[in-house]
Amino acid sequence: MSFTSSNPATGKVLQSYRAHTRKQIDAIITQVHGAQSAWKELALDARAAHLRALARELRKELPELAATMTAEMGKPITEARREIEKCAMVCEFYADHAAAFLRPERPAGAPDHTRIVYEPLGVILSIMPWNYPYWQVFRAAAPALAAGNTIIIKHSANVTGCALAIEALFQRAGLPNGVLRIVLTTPKGVPPIIADPRVRMVTLTGSTAAGKKVAALAGASLKPCVFELGGTDSYLVLADADLAHAAKTLAAGRLINGGQSCVSVKRMIVVESVRAKFEKLLVAEFKKVKRGDPAKESTTLGPLARADLRDNLHQLVVGAVKAGARLLLGGKIPAGRGHYYPATILTNVRRGSPAYNEELFGPVAVILPVADEAEAIAVANDTPYGLGAGVFTTNLKRGEEIAHHYLDAGMTCVNDFVRSAPQLPFGGTKESGYGRELGREGILALVNTKTVSVK
Repeated sequence: MSFTSSNPATGKVLQSYRAHTRKQIDAIITQVHGAQSAWKELALDARAAHLRALARELRKELPELAATMTAEMGKPITEARREIEKCAMVCEFYADHAAAFLRPERPAGAPDHTRIVYEPLGVILSIMPWNYPYWQVFRAAAPALAAGNTIIIKHSANVTGCALAIEALFQRAGLPNGVLRIVLTTPKGVPPIIADPRVRMVTLTGSTAAGKKVAALAGASLKPCVFELGGTDSYLVLADADLAHAAKTLAAGRLINGGQSCVSVKRMIVVESVRAKFEKLLVAEFKKVKRGDPAKESTTLGPLARADLRDNLHQLVVGAVKAGARLLLGGKIPAGRGHYYPATILTNVRRGSPAYNEELFGPVAVILPVADEAEAIAVANDTPYGLGAGVFTTNLKRGEEIAHHYLDAGMTCVNDFVRSAPQLPFGGTKESGYGRELGREGILALVNTKTVSVK
């Protein structure tokens, strides 16, 4: 069996790859399992030194790694470079802080002869998406390796070049053989890996549908999971918001990575009294986008990663218009080669529209009109997802109260849009998944929390 990667800006096939056989996958699991025995015995400062070596190698190879990402998934080159830098940052963060995060402790009120220690689980399987082909891997791998685990990556087929580049980078950075390996397989090859007793945990970033399938497989083997799944992130624009700031910020949050992000701005819930002015400002911001060849420095909106993704997105836009939404901008597939889609704005989207609660994975803004703050909060929470959310208001006290107490999501903000950072826990509620990545919570999700009693 084989699969290919293609350039989404041109449609040109880049390379074909042969999938690993079941025998080859078993050999990879054996290697990663064997490597973990020695890796966990390394002192934390030695593991930290390896993470810093990874960071140095990432920065050294940044131009080549970014170019591969741009060619395989169409990310504008300037964004691709920032992604590589972020990978280096997460390696350094856990190199600097893992020892403190994993330090043995005695909880308040516990007997003097007891303590809690944090030990590695073993081999972790991480199933990764294509939209951040390096960052998704490193935000899983850095804390996993810092904690003493080893890791197997099942990456998306369309970014296989990126996946293999990561594996090669680990070798050039001098990490022990087998601490991270890539398995080249289709989704059909995943169940036996999850069921293998040498694999102790599963993490996944992807769709809710994929999360449910993997959760069932992992549950059958009683293996812990961390899932970061889809999102229809809601942002409230209240009557007292700074509309110019809201429009500029939400445009950036919607169009980042071409709108191909689980945690990007999806639903803009705007109080009716300011909707017309906000729409005008948002259209002006969207018109600043420069669509084109993602390898050019001036491009700010590249193609979607695959033709089927563009087709699905367009059908949702068409369906929304049929259901009563109004196009303010875009909405037509451009002529020419490549999987491009224009920056698009839909307004007057209401319950029952395909765009109301489905995740639009692309550069399409959805504006939902509401009468007031109370309705805005109700609409924001009227979704099966709960990844990120936010509110725009000049009343910071009320904004914090809404973000803290009234928005049902794993991450919320005021006058900004949610994004991941190595220092802060990242994850969602409801059908957006469970567990946390990043921060201290992210590394503690990947260990065995053990109580030790010594009398």
